This record gives sequence, structure tokens and C-alpha cells, in this order.
Amino acid sequence: MEPKKKALGKGLEQLFANNVIDFDNFEKEIVEDNKNDVVEINLDEIRSNPHQPRKTFNEETLHELATSIKEYGVIEPIIVKKSIKGYELVAGERRCKAAKIAGKDKIPAIIKDFTDEEMMEIALIENIQREDLNPIDEAKSVLNIIKLRGITQEEFAIKFGKSRSYVTNLLGLLNLPEKIQQMVINKEISASHARVLSKLDNPLQIDELSKRIVKERLNVRELEKIVNNEDVTKRTPILKSRNPINKKYQMYENVISDKIGNKVKINNNKLEITFDSEKDLERIMEIFNITISEE
Repeated sequence: MEPKKKALGKGLEQLFANNVIDFDNFEKEIVEDNKNDVVEINLDEIRSNPHQPRKTFNEETLHELATSIKEYGVIEPIIVKKSIKGYELVAGERRCKAAKIAGKDKIPAIIKDFTDEEMMEIALIENIQREDLNPIDEAKSVLNIIKLRGITQEEFAIKFGKSRSYVTNLLGLLNLPEKIQQMVINKEISASHARVLSKLDNPLQIDELSKRIVKERLNVRELEKIVNNEDVTKRTPILKSRNPINKKYQMYENVISDKIGNKVKINNNKLEITFDSEKDLERIMEIFNITISEE
């Protein structure tokens, strides 16, 4: 049993040793290495990973996955750890929830012996690289990985193929009052709205502006105009754009940047997207659903 623990730990360290972390490949390697050990276990014996930071799941995509499971079954096994009573999920909570919706009693799984620290790290990494994670849960996951690994925001950005500004702005959301964070989770205000509010220092002003966003349906540009007023106390200065074209398209820059996780610039009728590597570029292409056939 001990050699398995060492091998698993080495695998997790290898994941962090990569220039850019790719959880999907890491999970596939675990499945590939243990494909002969897949077993069917009862869904009612499985409980969520206690280290799982994700609190909300997109109901629409869960039902889409459930429809697929009804037709094709669960294609990729989940990964679990044996516990005193049943099993703890390590990876694949969406598959479990969707399988229950699909009316399944059992699900294919690989049982591995993980330490608590490994379970925490894997849950955090998986969540960070899933598109349906809400901005607040993502920010909490990012902060936990930074603390757990003792790395800087810049080092995290490089490892996970994000821009430094994206990481900084994301973590800034955690400065917001809990009530405002919940509004982001509930999609009452967007992450772009929340990013502007996170620059403010006065909780009362933040609360008032959040209500105005909903009541007056303020877009991000309109909110920035209000925030740039001298009567609003700012946590950090919000610089006004000297270029009217940049200011005009700032809302679009923010929306695209939030979608792909990279720095975006619109200027002189050009859209510029900064990427860190060829793998990062491929990730962006996948988000835009662009495929290139090689002849």
C-alpha cells in the first residue's frame, strides 16, 4: 500500500513540475494507469470531497450531461478514496450528480489511496480548470492553491495559463462583502461589475452601487463612470483611459478577458489577445470553438 502513496505523490509533484498545469491530462493518466481496476460502486455510498471548494453547479449543464449519460452511460470513471463509511469523491462530482439525475444507481470508479493534502490539491486544481465554476469559487480555489503551494500570483498565472492581471482581479473579488460575493454567485451582477466594486474601500458605497446595478441595469462602463467620481472612496486608483476608443471598448475587453482568462486589448479596429504558450493558444481556440484541420 505504501508504494502506491509514493507513486501518487510523485504524480502530483510531476503535475506541478510542468510549465503549464493540465488537470485533464493528469486525470487521464490516472485512468489509463488503472483502467483494469475500474469497478462499479453505488452512488449512495459516495459523498463529496470534504475539501471541495465548489458550492454551486450549473443545473442546465448537469441536465445536459445527464441526458448524455442516459444514452451512452458514464464514459470516464470517477476517482474516489475509500473512507470509513463508503467513498469520498476526489474527481468527478459533476458526473456523480448527473448520473443521479439520469436515474443511475451505480457509477464506474477508480479507487485510489489519497492523502488529505492530495485530495485538497486535486479538488482545487480540477475546479480552477473547469469553465462552469463561478468567479467567487474560482477565486477561493486560486487563493487556496497559492497558500498551499507557497507560490506567488505570478507563478500561479504561469502554471495555470492565466494572465497576471486576471489572477489579481479575480482575487480582488474576495475583498468584497459576502453579500456582494453572493450576488455574483447568483448572477445578479457580473464578475466585471464586481471587479469594479472591488476597487472601492467603503462597504456602504459598495452596497449602494450593487443595488443601483440591479435596479438601473447599469452596464460596466456606466458603473466605471460613477466610480471615477471623486466622491467615491477607492481602494486603489482607477485610471481613466486617455484613449477614447479604448474607453469605448473597455466593456468588451472585460467580457472577453473574463471568458478566456487572458489579457485582451481593443485598439485601432484590432482585437489583441495575449497568450503565454502554444498550449495556451490551443486552449483559447477551444473556448472559441475553432478547429484547424491539418492537411
